Amino acid sequence: MTVRVLLADDQALLRATFRLLLDADPEIEVVGEASTGDEAVTNALRTRPDVVVMDIRMPGSDGIGATRRIAAAPGLAGTRVLILTTFETDEHVLAALRAGASGFLGKGVEPAELLQAIRTVAAGDSLLSPAATTALIERFLTTPDPVVAAGSRLDELTAREQELTALAGSGLSNEEIGRRLSISAATAKTHINRAMAKIGARDRAQLVVFAYETGLVTPGRR
Repeated sequence: MTVRVLLADDQALLRATFRLLLDADPEIEVVGEASTGDEAVTNALRTRPDVVVMDIRMPGSDGIGATRRIAAAPGLAGTRVLILTTFETDEHVLAALRAGASGFLGKGVEPAELLQAIRTVAAGDSLLSPAATTALIERFLTTPDPVVAAGSRLDELTAREQELTALAGSGLSNEEIGRRLSISAATAKTHINRAMAKIGARDRAQLVVFAYETGLVTPGRR
């Protein structure tokens, strides 16, 4: 299955370089480009890509704002955003995750890693490993974002779903959760997917953010 990609970066040379790399992969198709955040949203609505490779610093609406609009667009429920930027600060990573991004990479990444990242995000998985996600959020999510009413959604989860969400937020994989609870990895994945659907999480990274914002996981404690 071909992964359809939209490139959003204000530097034409970088877009051309990325296009050459992606076009060389028979499983990836570049369906459009954008030089601003507003163009990224407009072109995403027009082309309905599987993945938007998004820069942060762009004229007008930046990559974080564009990501938030894409994540909220009803017609783009199947579109994932991969942030690719030179600004690899943890604050930007957290802002991207809260906006709805499914992954975050620096522009110094190897070509093969970028191609694999696009496939990973397109499959609906978080690019960040559970351990990396946990380390990030333990550092920067001690004060929850006041505009995120995550607590009000906690009651939508069953006790079992809350339990598995907490374990996922602690950085455990489906296999590790299965061993912890004496269930199969497939069963763990089913419960986690149901929890994600109920709270509107686009992927596992969003579920981890939710776990911290609701207090299911306390920073510094597993």
